[in-house]
Amino acid sequence: MKVNKKSVLAISAFIAGGALVLSGCASGGGDNGGDSGNESEGGATLTVWVDQNRADALEDSISQFEEDNDVTVDLVVKQNEKIRDDFTAQVPTGKGPDVTIGAHDWLGSFVQDGLVAPIELGDTAADFQEVAISAFTYDGKVYGLPYATENLALMRNADLVPEAPATFDDMIAAGTAAGTQYPFVVGLDPANADPYHLYPFQTSFGNSVFAQNADGSYDGSQLTVGDEAGQAFAAWLGQQGAAGTINLNLTQDLAKEAFNAGESPFILTGPWNTTDAEAKGINIAIDPIPTAGGETASPFVGVQGFYVNAKSENALLANQFLVNYIGTEEVQYALYEAGNRPPALTAAYDKAAEDPIIKGFGDVGATGFPMPSIPEMGSVWEFWGVAEAAIIGGADPASTWTKMSEDIQANIDG
Repeated sequence: MKVNKKSVLAISAFIAGGALVLSGCASGGGDNGGDSGNESEGGATLTVWVDQNRADALEDSISQFEEDNDVTVDLVVKQNEKIRDDFTAQVPTGKGPDVTIGAHDWLGSFVQDGLVAPIELGDTAADFQEVAISAFTYDGKVYGLPYATENLALMRNADLVPEAPATFDDMIAAGTAAGTQYPFVVGLDPANADPYHLYPFQTSFGNSVFAQNADGSYDGSQLTVGDEAGQAFAAWLGQQGAAGTINLNLTQDLAKEAFNAGESPFILTGPWNTTDAEAKGINIAIDPIPTAGGETASPFVGVQGFYVNAKSENALLANQFLVNYIGTEEVQYALYEAGNRPPALTAAYDKAAEDPIIKGFGDVGATGFPMPSIPEMGSVWEFWGVAEAAIIGGADPASTWTKMSEDIQANIDG
C-alpha cells in the first residue's frame, strides 16, 4: 500500500473521563503509549495506533466519542512501516494498543498468531462496500473495521484519447493512433515483473491465484494459478513481451515519467500517481482496466482498517469505538480527506464519488478481489514475479508457468 511515512510522535487526548459505562471493560494501553492496563482518572484509556495523516483526521472530532463514553482515547502516532512488526511483537507480551490501524492483508498471520479479535458489526456490515468487508473476513468472522480501499485502474490522457478502450487490443490500437512513443505503459521490475500490476489482465482470462469460497474468501489448499486459464494468460503475456507492448525496461518511475510527459496516453496505475499527473497539466480520466482475455479485468483491492488487540482488556469499548465512531459517515469521510482513497462506508463513498477520479477508482475496485490475506500467499510472490519476467523476456510460457506453479506448491507444502 502507498502511505505517508512520518516520524514517531505521541498525541494524547486531554479530556478526562468519568466512570466507564461499559461493564466488564478494564482500561487499556500500549507500549509507545503505555502498557495494557493504564487507567485514566475515573475511567478507561483506549490506546489507538495510527499514522500521522489518520491522527490529524481523528483528533479534532474524537472528543465527542470520549464525552459520550466517559473515556480517554490516546492516539499514538507511529511510522506506518513499523506498526505491523511492533504490534506482532508486543501483543503476545500483553502490551501494544487496544486498537491499531492496518492493512487487510496482515489478517491471515494476525489470526494465525492469535493477535486480533473478531468485531461485531451486526446489521451495519451491509453499510460497507462488499469488497471491504470481504477483505477483513477470515473463516466467516470479520476482524477489522474497514475505512478505505485502494486499487489499480487505467489512467488515460483524455486529450490524446477521448474515449475509454474496452479491450487491451483496442487500447493498443488507440495508443498507436495517438502517435506517442508508447501506446501503453505499466511499470515493471526487470527481474521480477510486477504480479500486482499484471494481475488484472490475468483475471481477465478467468485465472486466480487460489480458489475462492462462496463467501469470497480464499482456500489456501487449492492453488489455481497454474490451471488452463493461467496457461492462457502466460501465452498472452509472452506475446506482449515479444511485441513490446509490455516492456520490462519501463520501471515504475520511467512509466510514470513517460505518461506525465505525454509520451503515452495510457498507464496502469493507482491513485498515488494522480496528483503528479494533474500537476503536469494532464487531463486525466480513470477508466476500467481493458480486458485481455474476454472476462472482467479485476485488480487486487487493498483495504485499510482498524484491528482490535486480542488481549485488550477494553475489547467491548474497542468494538464500540470502531462500529459507532470509525464506522460513521463523518469519520469515514474525514479519513478519506486525509488519505484521498475511496471510503469503505458506502454513504461516505457516495459523497466522495462526486470527484470523478475517486469514482473511477472506486468503480473499478468494486469489480476487484481483495488481496489474499491467507498465510499461503507469502509463498507465491517470489516465484510468480520471476516467472512473469522470464516469459516477457522470451522464455517458453507453458513450461515456465508450470514450473512456477510447482515451485509455489512446494513452497506452501514446506
